[in-house]
Amino acid sequence: MPILEGQRPKGRRESYVLPKVPVPPLKETLDKYLTSIKHLVEEEQYQKTKAIVEKFGEPGGTGDLLQKKLLERSEKTYNWVYDYWLEDMYLNQRLALPVNSNPAMVFPKQNFRDRKDSLRYVTRALPVDFARGQLAGTPLCMKQYYRLFNTYRRPGLKQDTLIIHQPGSLEQGHIIVACQNQFFVLDLVLKGKKLKEMDILTQLEKIVKMAENKEERQPPIGLLTSDGRTEWAQARDVLIKDSVNSESLAVIEACLCVVCLDGPSGMECGDTSRALLMLHGGGYEKMGANRWYDKPMQFVVGEDGVCGTVCEHSPFEGIVLVACTEYLMKFMTGSPSKMGRAISVSELPAPRRLLWKMSPKIEGLLKASAERLQRLVRDLDMDVHKFEAYGKEFIKKQKMSPDAYIQIALQLAFYRCNGRLVSTYESASIRRFHEGRVDNIRSATPEALAFVKAMTDEEASLSDSEKMKRLCDAINVQTNYTIAAITGLGIDNHLLGLREISRELSMEMPEIFTDKTYVASNQFILSTSQVPTTVEMFCCYGPVVPNGYGCCYNPQSEHLLFSVTSFHGSTETSSAVFIRALDEGLLEMRELCKKANKKQHFTEFRIIIKL
Repeated sequence: MPILEGQRPKGRRESYVLPKVPVPPLKETLDKYLTSIKHLVEEEQYQKTKAIVEKFGEPGGTGDLLQKKLLERSEKTYNWVYDYWLEDMYLNQRLALPVNSNPAMVFPKQNFRDRKDSLRYVTRALPVDFARGQLAGTPLCMKQYYRLFNTYRRPGLKQDTLIIHQPGSLEQGHIIVACQNQFFVLDLVLKGKKLKEMDILTQLEKIVKMAENKEERQPPIGLLTSDGRTEWAQARDVLIKDSVNSESLAVIEACLCVVCLDGPSGMECGDTSRALLMLHGGGYEKMGANRWYDKPMQFVVGEDGVCGTVCEHSPFEGIVLVACTEYLMKFMTGSPSKMGRAISVSELPAPRRLLWKMSPKIEGLLKASAERLQRLVRDLDMDVHKFEAYGKEFIKKQKMSPDAYIQIALQLAFYRCNGRLVSTYESASIRRFHEGRVDNIRSATPEALAFVKAMTDEEASLSDSEKMKRLCDAINVQTNYTIAAITGLGIDNHLLGLREISRELSMEMPEIFTDKTYVASNQFILSTSQVPTTVEMFCCYGPVVPNGYGCCYNPQSEHLLFSVTSFHGSTETSSAVFIRALDEGLLEMRELCKKANKKQHFTEFRIIIKL
């Protein structure tokens, strides 16, 4: 039986090794909040916000009351922020999952000789017993790994539901294979035995042949999952009125994962075009209907070698996705054409095609979903860029954090493009705590602003040593905020908790949360994330606001890989322009560091001569 996310397992607190997420001191959070927004708003607005925040934080005031209630919640729950965060970040969001929410991991281009080669690749990518791996250093919560294959995001009219299926035996294990917009059930266990690789290959070959049968072709129902969440929920309500549709949906919701067998895309297979195909399938005209976006793990294998994963993000974070996909990439060593040459002699029943009962109403819904997906596809502006002048090794030699350094470079690029800084989101894992997910590192700091101004507006009037000092200050503050966030002392989750407690108490919403500054500070025009990998692949995702950028970066030893997205519909953004500004800033930062090093070496040399 599935359980709904939010139902906590029964058990004593002592049975959990990892600590609970802490509730930060109220004054500390409010002070950090004011610091984080002061340089991002007009002075008059800041003074209004400051007065609101000070009133909220008065002893015995509203903030004090909400803080006490939050501390009580912390005592009674395993993770006080988890449900609030999940609903706010994902389940309450009404935008379509492709581009707006679901990230993708793009694998290296595969050189398949034929369709059978691509099917062999799939058989290696689906080990039934999945290795969960170990993460070095501080013990981290592993619960997200258990949700890779047993969860499903069901659409709702106002709020989605994350369904968690109880871990069952392999006898119930099946996957869904999408091929030519059709959906097939492939059982991984038959008569109590796991299928061997060649058995899976045989079944996949049968599915490809079945998909070519035009007489049994089913409508492209997967398109509905690409729509806005409310629209998809409404369509689902129409679908399940027929028992055939209801049964097909139930089978998909209970599957381990979805494997999408794509035909040739007809596109040049560069980094950007492959990333686009992963994020949205190229729309209805290409592979956009050959998907089921509600399922957390979708493995895409294209006949032309375009491969990767598309993930519904609500059950797990990028680091878990990376660990999973890196395991798969390392597992799939050698050429797929050399894998499993033996012929399967098993008498396997044919995979089952999922059936759908159509009506004029459903046909109209499919057409509307297709049109909305096409608009989203046309609007996305993506640029995947490999910065090759240097990588993280150079940054480490400067005794700087590569992540903090890159974050400052992103601030410099944005300032160059817009003449201002904006509220910035960088995800910070809090998996050091029980059921920890993420908090936010607010990278647009006052120190970052001082540095970017030194490199732009004040460039001519400041010495290199002053610029270097400002860079070091910005990186130190960024690093310290990162440490605070990953140890549970960030401000965004805390403010979210206080806000949601006020809702539960049916209070009039405190002014701090209706204030223009708070609303603007949660519109993350620059949404960023570091997703490092140890194998050749990269992650990408879309912007979180219409006039924003999504920037995922992968620091490697000798190069930095950036995936930047924005929307063509915004006159304020351009992914190519942002990338050019980023390149320029990274080169300038290197030159600044080199000058500082040269000056330091010269000073040391003079000291040696004097001695």
